[in-house]
This record gives sequence, structure tokens and C-alpha cells, in this order.
Amino acid sequence: MLVETVRLATIVMRLTPELYPFLKKRELESEIVLRNGLEALETEDAMEIIQYSISEHQKDAFLH
Repeated sequence: MLVETVRLATIVMRLTPELYPFLKKRELESEIVLRNGLEALETEDAMEIIQYSISEHQKDAFLH
């Protein structure tokens, strides 16, 4: 099984570049571990990852 770690920015620019301006730098720099590598990722998967990342960073903002 291929495991690849990429930044969220890489996923966004490859599959949903129109969302790039709406994400914060901290979100874009998040490291994401992909179980089957970047090549296997589809747009729907990218959207789920982006949504999860945003929610995790918002949760962190409330904890500080």
C-alpha cells in the first residue's frame, strides 16, 4: 500500500484550485497523509479533506 504525505495546498491546487484563495495559510500548510497516494485522490475526496481540515483548524482556534 502506497502512503504519501502532502500539504493540503498540493491537494487543493491539483483538484480544487478555485478554493485556494479561501483557505488560510495555516490550513494550506497542513500535512495530509494519503493512504493510496495523491494520484488516487478524486475531487470528492479532496473536498472531504478540505472540509475536515477547516473544521480542525476552527476547533483549534477556539481552544487557544
